[in-house]
Amino acid sequence: MLATVKGYYEKGKIILEENAPVQTKTDVIVTFLTEEKPHFPKRIPGAFKGKVTLPDDFDEPLDDLKEYL
Repeated sequence: MLATVKGYYEKGKIILEENAPVQTKTDVIVTFLTEEKPHFPKRIPGAFKGKVTLPDDFDEPLDDLKEYL
């Protein structure tokens, strides 16, 4: 069963604003709804130049697939 209960997080605790629809010990997943945007480091164009290479036979058919071609 999936159920949603509104609440809030404050000082290390989660306070539910509604009664939980279960009476026994139950696993939960908590999702935080924040206004904050995640911080991503600024992209540096060309940062991997010279670090990534493709083999010369990259476009050649794979030996494992020859019987299907």
